[in-house]
Amino acid sequence: MTTTETPQATTATGAPALRIGTRASLLARTQSGHVAEAVRTALGVPTTLVEVTTDGDVSTAPLSSLGGQGVFVSALRNALLAGEVDVAVHSLKDIPTAPADGITLAAVPLREDPRDALVARDDLTLGELPAGSRVGTGSPRRRAQLAALGLGLEIVDIRGNVDTRIGKVTSGELDAVVLARAGLARLGRADEATEVLDPLQMLPAPGQGALAVECRSEDVDLVERLREALDDPATRAAVTAERVVLAELEAGCSAPVGALADVAEGDDGEELWIRAVALAPDGSVAIRRSATGVPHDALGLGRALAAEMIADGAATLLEEQAPHHPHEPNHSGQDEAK
Repeated sequence: MTTTETPQATTATGAPALRIGTRASLLARTQSGHVAEAVRTALGVPTTLVEVTTDGDVSTAPLSSLGGQGVFVSALRNALLAGEVDVAVHSLKDIPTAPADGITLAAVPLREDPRDALVARDDLTLGELPAGSRVGTGSPRRRAQLAALGLGLEIVDIRGNVDTRIGKVTSGELDAVVLARAGLARLGRADEATEVLDPLQMLPAPGQGALAVECRSEDVDLVERLREALDDPATRAAVTAERVVLAELEAGCSAPVGALADVAEGDDGEELWIRAVALAPDGSVAIRRSATGVPHDALGLGRALAAEMIADGAATLLEEQAPHHPHEPNHSGQDEAK
């Protein structure tokens, strides 16, 4: 792990800047820059970005061989606990579901669009791609859901940042790639998507589109200030329910699991609605369920939905897959294409 500090703001009084840890990728720096700007505006304190380079950023090996996407999170958390940074910013779906000693999720800012997006040749949509078209993704979740649609596509495993992935389409190597729309939007490239995929076709990864702002648990005042300034309660409730489903299913980096929750106004006040899917790797079996509850009981709602899925065979379905790492994130091979 290496760190590089990039000043973002200073004050005439020389007040120490809040050090915000970020991965060194373009998307990660962009996301962390948005958090830094929000912190400066809301708290009136200077900030500096501290880039943390991990093995996952420099290796081209499959993420599962490196320990799943937790390899990105652990380096930032180590820098946080070592006092090298004061705040760490992650794509929330990268965070393992098990609690981390000494670290608190201080804020979950307002979520970007959580859906997946298609970037295809000739402005084609998913349904317009001819049978046999080569579609790139590094995500077991996306691979299984694409296969379940029965479109006769050839799914090609890829890694890399947005430029690398889209470049495989423009070069003709692939007919299309599937990316997180949130990553495209944050990079100002949302208009390059030829289709935003309906969650009925492709449920996103739990927590997709959301950011996580973490602090040391001992920094109680900072945790409270960041939560008050940056936390979006509806987003936190939604991603909490999604991630509880992932945790209860003990789904890891090789498990195709998708979940999406949302808070909406109901007849009796706010309601939290969630749907989830667990699939066989080839998409031949899919267990889909949905549930509604109240935002303040996001944990209970997620657990109840997971219990229903387990009763319907999800646990057996996931156990039959390749060995996984419980409580690791649902590896989607996103890299920069979060």
